[in-house]
Amino acid sequence: MDTLLILLAAVLLIAAVIVLVMALQRPKKKARPQEREDPLKFAATMPQFGPRQLGPGAIVAHGGIDYVVRGSVTLRQGPFVWWEHLLEGGPEPLWFGVEEDEGRLELVMWKRRKDLALQPGGDLVVDGVTCREIERGSASFTTEGTTGLPAGGEMDFVDYADADEGVLLGFERWAPDMPWEISTGRSVRPGELTVYPAPSPGT
Repeated sequence: MDTLLILLAAVLLIAAVIVLVMALQRPKKKARPQEREDPLKFAATMPQFGPRQLGPGAIVAHGGIDYVVRGSVTLRQGPFVWWEHLLEGGPEPLWFGVEEDEGRLELVMWKRRKDLALQPGGDLVVDGVTCREIERGSASFTTEGTTGLPAGGEMDFVDYADADEGVLLGFERWAPDMPWEISTGRSVRPGELTVYPAPSPGT
Protein backbone atom coordinates (compact mmCIF):
# COMPACT_ATOMS: atom_id res chain seq x y z
CA MET A 1 0.00 0.00 0.00
CA ASP A 2 2.80 2.39 0.88
CA THR A 3 4.53 1.57 -2.39
CA LEU A 4 1.37 2.42 -4.31
CA LEU A 5 1.07 5.81 -2.60
CA ILE A 6 4.70 6.60 -3.27
CA LEU A 7 4.27 5.65 -6.94
CA LEU A 8 1.14 7.82 -7.24
CA ALA A 9 2.90 10.78 -5.67
CA ALA A 10 5.84 10.36 -8.05
CA VAL A 11 3.48 10.31 -11.06
CA LEU A 12 1.74 13.50 -9.87
CA LEU A 13 5.09 15.19 -9.28
CA ILE A 14 6.31 14.30 -12.77
CA ALA A 15 3.05 15.56 -14.31
CA ALA A 16 3.33 18.87 -12.44
CA VAL A 17 6.94 19.30 -13.65
CA ILE A 18 5.88 18.64 -17.27
CA VAL A 19 3.06 21.21 -17.06
CA LEU A 20 5.43 23.79 -15.56
CA VAL A 21 8.05 23.23 -18.26
CA MET A 22 5.45 23.57 -21.04
CA ALA A 23 4.13 26.78 -19.52
CA LEU A 24 7.60 28.28 -19.36
CA GLN A 25 8.34 27.36 -22.98
CA ARG A 26 5.09 28.93 -24.29
CA PRO A 27 5.87 32.27 -26.00
CA LYS A 28 4.85 35.18 -23.87
CA LYS A 29 2.32 37.66 -25.25
CA LYS A 30 3.58 41.17 -25.26
CA ALA A 31 1.66 43.40 -22.92
CA ARG A 32 -0.61 45.62 -24.99
CA PRO A 33 0.01 49.25 -24.20
CA GLN A 34 -3.03 51.11 -22.89
CA GLU A 35 -4.75 52.86 -25.78
CA ARG A 36 -5.27 56.59 -25.60
CA GLU A 37 -8.81 57.84 -25.89
CA ASP A 38 -10.09 60.81 -27.82
CA PRO A 39 -10.72 63.51 -25.20
CA LEU A 40 -13.59 64.86 -27.31
CA LYS A 41 -15.16 61.47 -27.92
CA PHE A 42 -18.21 62.58 -25.95
CA ALA A 43 -19.01 65.06 -28.72
CA ALA A 44 -19.77 62.23 -31.14
CA THR A 45 -22.25 60.70 -28.71
CA MET A 46 -23.87 63.93 -27.58
CA PRO A 47 -27.61 64.06 -28.22
CA GLN A 48 -28.79 66.26 -31.04
CA PHE A 49 -29.21 69.85 -29.95
CA GLY A 50 -32.54 70.54 -28.33
CA PRO A 51 -34.01 73.18 -26.06
CA ARG A 52 -33.48 71.18 -22.87
CA GLN A 53 -29.71 71.21 -23.32
CA LEU A 54 -29.69 74.93 -22.63
CA GLY A 55 -29.70 76.65 -19.27
CA PRO A 56 -27.39 78.68 -17.04
CA GLY A 57 -23.81 77.55 -17.64
CA ALA A 58 -24.30 76.28 -21.19
CA ILE A 59 -22.01 77.58 -23.95
CA VAL A 60 -23.44 78.66 -27.31
CA ALA A 61 -20.92 79.29 -30.09
CA HIS A 62 -22.27 81.41 -32.92
CA GLY A 63 -20.60 83.66 -35.46
CA GLY A 64 -17.14 83.00 -34.06
CA ILE A 65 -18.12 84.02 -30.51
CA ASP A 66 -18.55 81.71 -27.52
CA TYR A 67 -21.47 82.95 -25.45
CA VAL A 68 -22.27 81.74 -21.95
CA VAL A 69 -25.88 81.39 -20.84
CA ARG A 70 -26.23 83.60 -17.75
CA GLY A 71 -29.90 82.94 -17.15
CA SER A 72 -33.01 81.43 -18.71
CA VAL A 73 -36.71 82.23 -18.90
CA THR A 74 -39.31 79.51 -19.44
CA LEU A 75 -42.59 80.79 -20.86
CA ARG A 76 -45.89 78.91 -20.98
CA GLN A 77 -49.11 79.67 -22.78
CA GLY A 78 -51.54 76.82 -22.37
CA PRO A 79 -49.86 73.71 -23.82
CA PHE A 80 -47.13 75.75 -25.54
CA VAL A 81 -43.69 76.23 -23.98
CA TRP A 82 -40.75 78.28 -25.23
CA TRP A 83 -37.51 79.59 -23.79
CA GLU A 84 -35.37 82.72 -23.80
CA HIS A 85 -31.72 82.57 -22.72
CA LEU A 86 -29.54 85.55 -21.81
CA LEU A 87 -26.20 85.21 -23.65
CA GLU A 88 -23.08 87.13 -22.69
CA GLY A 89 -19.60 87.06 -24.19
CA GLY A 90 -19.93 89.29 -27.23
CA PRO A 91 -19.91 93.08 -27.60
CA GLU A 92 -23.36 93.23 -25.98
CA PRO A 93 -25.79 90.78 -24.37
CA LEU A 94 -28.19 88.87 -26.62
CA TRP A 95 -31.34 86.92 -25.94
CA PHE A 96 -31.57 83.51 -27.62
CA GLY A 97 -35.14 82.41 -28.27
CA VAL A 98 -35.83 78.68 -28.58
CA GLU A 99 -39.19 77.21 -29.52
CA GLU A 100 -40.13 73.69 -30.54
CA ASP A 101 -43.07 73.75 -32.94
CA GLU A 102 -44.34 70.33 -34.09
CA GLY A 103 -40.87 68.83 -33.70
CA ARG A 104 -39.15 71.68 -35.52
CA LEU A 105 -36.81 74.07 -33.72
CA GLU A 106 -37.33 77.79 -34.21
CA LEU A 107 -34.23 79.69 -33.08
CA VAL A 108 -33.89 83.48 -32.95
CA MET A 109 -31.08 85.76 -31.81
CA TRP A 110 -32.67 88.86 -30.26
CA LYS A 111 -31.00 92.23 -29.65
CA ARG A 112 -32.53 94.75 -27.24
CA ARG A 113 -33.30 98.06 -28.96
CA LYS A 114 -33.43 100.84 -26.38
CA ASP A 115 -33.02 103.30 -29.24
CA LEU A 116 -36.51 102.58 -30.58
CA ALA A 117 -39.48 104.56 -29.25
CA LEU A 118 -42.34 102.42 -30.55
CA GLN A 119 -45.63 101.07 -29.27
CA PRO A 120 -47.31 97.94 -30.66
CA GLY A 121 -50.17 98.67 -33.01
CA GLY A 122 -50.50 98.79 -36.80
CA ASP A 123 -47.56 98.40 -39.19
CA LEU A 124 -44.21 99.56 -37.83
CA VAL A 125 -41.06 100.63 -39.68
CA VAL A 126 -37.74 99.51 -38.16
CA ASP A 127 -34.39 100.16 -39.81
CA GLY A 128 -36.19 100.97 -43.05
CA VAL A 129 -38.20 97.73 -43.04
CA THR A 130 -41.97 97.57 -42.58
CA CYS A 131 -43.05 94.92 -40.07
CA ARG A 132 -46.56 93.59 -39.58
CA GLU A 133 -48.06 92.07 -36.46
CA ILE A 134 -48.20 88.27 -36.54
CA GLU A 135 -49.09 87.33 -32.95
CA ARG A 136 -49.91 88.77 -29.54
CA GLY A 137 -50.84 87.29 -26.20
CA SER A 138 -49.78 86.68 -22.64
CA ALA A 139 -47.84 83.91 -20.91
CA SER A 140 -46.70 82.82 -17.48
CA PHE A 141 -42.96 82.71 -16.90
CA THR A 142 -40.34 81.42 -14.49
CA THR A 143 -36.65 82.32 -14.42
CA GLU A 144 -33.38 80.75 -13.31
CA GLY A 145 -29.88 82.13 -13.14
CA THR A 146 -29.29 85.83 -13.88
CA THR A 147 -31.93 87.47 -16.05
CA GLY A 148 -32.77 90.79 -14.40
CA LEU A 149 -36.39 89.63 -14.19
CA PRO A 150 -38.57 88.49 -11.27
CA ALA A 151 -38.55 84.80 -10.33
CA GLY A 152 -41.91 84.39 -12.04
CA GLY A 153 -45.15 86.04 -13.05
CA GLU A 154 -47.24 86.96 -16.05
CA MET A 155 -46.02 88.79 -19.16
CA ASP A 156 -47.46 90.19 -22.41
CA PHE A 157 -45.93 89.96 -25.86
CA VAL A 158 -46.54 91.22 -29.38
CA ASP A 159 -44.57 89.78 -32.32
CA TYR A 160 -43.98 91.45 -35.69
CA ALA A 161 -42.19 90.17 -38.78
CA ASP A 162 -41.25 91.07 -42.31
CA ALA A 163 -41.07 87.90 -44.37
CA ASP A 164 -39.15 89.45 -47.26
CA GLU A 165 -36.21 90.76 -45.23
CA GLY A 166 -36.31 88.16 -42.45
CA VAL A 167 -36.56 90.89 -39.81
CA LEU A 168 -38.34 90.10 -36.54
CA LEU A 169 -39.59 92.69 -34.08
CA GLY A 170 -40.71 91.79 -30.58
CA PHE A 171 -42.41 93.64 -27.72
CA GLU A 172 -42.36 92.18 -24.21
CA ARG A 173 -43.83 93.58 -20.99
CA TRP A 174 -43.02 91.72 -17.78
CA ALA A 175 -45.66 93.44 -15.61
CA PRO A 176 -48.70 95.59 -16.46
CA ASP A 177 -47.07 98.74 -15.07
CA MET A 178 -43.76 98.22 -16.89
CA PRO A 179 -42.89 99.75 -20.28
CA TRP A 180 -42.54 97.56 -23.36
CA GLU A 181 -39.09 96.12 -24.02
CA ILE A 182 -38.33 96.19 -27.75
CA SER A 183 -36.03 93.76 -29.56
CA THR A 184 -35.14 92.99 -33.15
CA GLY A 185 -34.17 89.49 -34.14
CA ARG A 186 -33.07 87.17 -36.90
CA SER A 187 -33.67 83.47 -37.24
CA VAL A 188 -30.70 81.09 -37.04
CA ARG A 189 -30.40 77.45 -38.04
CA PRO A 190 -29.22 74.73 -35.64
CA GLY A 191 -26.27 74.06 -37.97
CA GLU A 192 -24.98 77.60 -37.31
CA LEU A 193 -24.53 76.83 -33.62
CA THR A 194 -22.29 74.70 -31.49
CA VAL A 195 -23.83 74.06 -28.08
CA TYR A 196 -22.08 72.66 -25.03
CA PRO A 197 -24.98 71.67 -22.73
CA ALA A 198 -25.58 73.18 -19.34
CA PRO A 199 -24.32 71.17 -16.35
CA SER A 200 -26.96 69.23 -14.49
CA PRO A 201 -28.38 71.00 -11.43
CA GLY A 202 -26.34 70.21 -8.33
CA THR A 203 -23.13 69.28 -10.23
